[in-house]
Amino acid sequence: MNDMSPEEKKTSKLGKWSRRGFIGAGVLAGGGLLIGIGVRPGNPIGALGPKVAAGAGEQLVNSWVKIDTDNIVTAIVPHCEMGQGAHSVLAQMLADELDAAWDNVRVMQAPADGSYVVSDTARMFAAPFTLNAADWLEPTWDGLFTKLGQSMDLLITGGSSSIRTTGQHQMRIAGAAARQMLVGAAADAWGVPAAEIATRDSMLVHEASGNSAPYSEFASAAAEQSMDHTPTLKTRDQYRLMGRSKARTDIPAKINGTAEFGIDAVPDGLELSYAAVVRPPVPGTSVISMDASRAEGMSGVLQILNMGNFVAVVADSYWQAQQAINTVGIEWSQSESPVKTMDDQFAVFSSALDAAGDTGGDQAAARGDAPGALANAATSIDAEYRAPYLAHAPMEPLNCTAHVADGKCDIWTSTQVPLMARSEVASTVGIGADDITIHHPYLGGAFGRRLGSEYVAMAARVAQATGYPIKMIWSREEDTQKALYRCADMSRMRAGLDESGALIAYDSVFTQRHDPAEACVPAMYDIANTSVRVAEAELHLPFQAWRSVDHSQQGFFIESFIDEAAAAAGADPLEYRLSMLTNAPRHTAVLEKVAEISNWREPSAEGTAKGVAIVESFGTIVAEVIEVDMTSGKPKMTNCWAVCDAGYVMNPDGFRNQIEGGIVFGLTAAMYGELELEDGAIVQSNFHDYRMLRMNEVPNIEVALINSGDVPVGGAGEPGLPPAAPALANAIFAASGTRLRELPIAKQFV
Repeated sequence: MNDMSPEEKKTSKLGKWSRRGFIGAGVLAGGGLLIGIGVRPGNPIGALGPKVAAGAGEQLVNSWVKIDTDNIVTAIVPHCEMGQGAHSVLAQMLADELDAAWDNVRVMQAPADGSYVVSDTARMFAAPFTLNAADWLEPTWDGLFTKLGQSMDLLITGGSSSIRTTGQHQMRIAGAAARQMLVGAAADAWGVPAAEIATRDSMLVHEASGNSAPYSEFASAAAEQSMDHTPTLKTRDQYRLMGRSKARTDIPAKINGTAEFGIDAVPDGLELSYAAVVRPPVPGTSVISMDASRAEGMSGVLQILNMGNFVAVVADSYWQAQQAINTVGIEWSQSESPVKTMDDQFAVFSSALDAAGDTGGDQAAARGDAPGALANAATSIDAEYRAPYLAHAPMEPLNCTAHVADGKCDIWTSTQVPLMARSEVASTVGIGADDITIHHPYLGGAFGRRLGSEYVAMAARVAQATGYPIKMIWSREEDTQKALYRCADMSRMRAGLDESGALIAYDSVFTQRHDPAEACVPAMYDIANTSVRVAEAELHLPFQAWRSVDHSQQGFFIESFIDEAAAAAGADPLEYRLSMLTNAPRHTAVLEKVAEISNWREPSAEGTAKGVAIVESFGTIVAEVIEVDMTSGKPKMTNCWAVCDAGYVMNPDGFRNQIEGGIVFGLTAAMYGELELEDGAIVQSNFHDYRMLRMNEVPNIEVALINSGDVPVGGAGEPGLPPAAPALANAIFAASGTRLRELPIAKQFV
């Protein structure tokens, strides 16, 4: 590996909490979080038991493990389940260390009251995501962990973090510790050495005496045992469940319709009314006046509320509320933003890049003398790339059910950040966090959108204003046009090649740097002279982390430009990349494998071609080759091959599913994803004009996995996305000679 790293940021957007602050504090607020171990000091089952093990015959062995009299093992999981399969894999990791029978393992969502705060979110800030970026250690993670340093509300699902942090450092430890406690209890009862007791399939066995018993028989006694916070964990040759494609625990309920999502909330004993809302069409504006005369006379309408920064109609049903609010005439204040169209937004970006010039802006990473090497290069190339705003578009619309009464508040909602949502509600309605209960069901998709909590606070405000429980649902149009977004960006890139075509100088300057900090750095490549700079420019639309965050833009920028360098050198683009990976054996292996499975080195059929890209993100290296057919004059994707090295894959089938989903998500954005502006407002409104890939447009996808060895486990939910757009654009260039530097692609082939 080379040693180029993003320069340390001078300030953190996380409430001034830095890596050094985390390490220096050691123990953090909120339930006694101890950095470095996965299970809290002591064994706080007395406090936790009534919350998670109140049923007859249920025994909490430690914070994360419950066993009942039927010998059912339940993993208490702190992360949300939004279709990524994290619940199952976390339980799989715990069950393996516990030697539990998988068929008798269940999953329970941890309560969102602060008692299951996840310390391993902080762990991410004390170690790099990637081996290439060794000191990016004060990332901003604006959106993913915005309030981390301020509130320590660390019950978060995001950043492809669940398996590689909580799974590795909490669930495995909890399972191994519980197994030791069960063994200790049995050893005491049987009067035999603990070392002679074997565990398998949720059973304790002492061969010499013939004693055996299910875990349930010793669950209560085990809870009285002292708990080892650093138990010996299994080595890979000892895994029975980890590394295997076990069935997901959430699938049966999702098939038979019993799974409950936020939008399904029907709280016992409450008669719900329904709210539809309208927010300002242009960010930063508010309600001046409204004419609700038509809505007031419509059937089922109960209340019409001017909340200042939004309008709400409450009715007997959502349909009645939505139909009524569609008739409300609202006058909004004027926006002070000069951005009225996307041309205006890109002009703002262009001005910032012009001001930065060849050497200005904030230095993100540097090595050697890039300006000098560029000046003396035998060949120079430059390019400007653009990426548009994108919506998250989860299938479950944003929604929240809220009841505010007697100084307390109950919330039912799909959220990635339940404790942050609780804090936002507390500050909005003036009720203490301890008097707010977050009920936390399944999420019908998120992709980062549900890291924001403004919709939860809106519902609480409406419930407080009406005085009765309400279910607020955003229409698809509301979520498309007035939400939070993946930011647009622009990048200018320059490269210098020597007489042999080798890339000796690389310079990039761009306008948006959010998370993770190392996304903008081509650290895996051996380029002697490199400069990466940020020329910050204001965004017209509010930002929210979008699947793979900055890697979604930077993957396109960097890997498209590396392809341009290969073309300028007259080199094969895959071989050109390999020539710059002499110090990156894992990346080399991934590229070689994708070349093999895609038959890269074999000639393509007439009118077709392949493109390649490789991106490391969230600890996982992914190379993708996409094949396109250009015989019709428009790109038709026929095949996609992906090779992934995540260090070790805990559930191969689930991992492949996530990579496939990331590829489809990335190709959808590459082909169609775009939000346009008119008078400062978003034009697109629903899936008819914010298009998704159709099944007949999705290429055949083949995913191969590499378990490279003793390296940190990588993520799965996001790393499949970043290589998709550049691999597709590079394939189009290979087939047609047309170099695409702007997304989306489809509109360039109308």
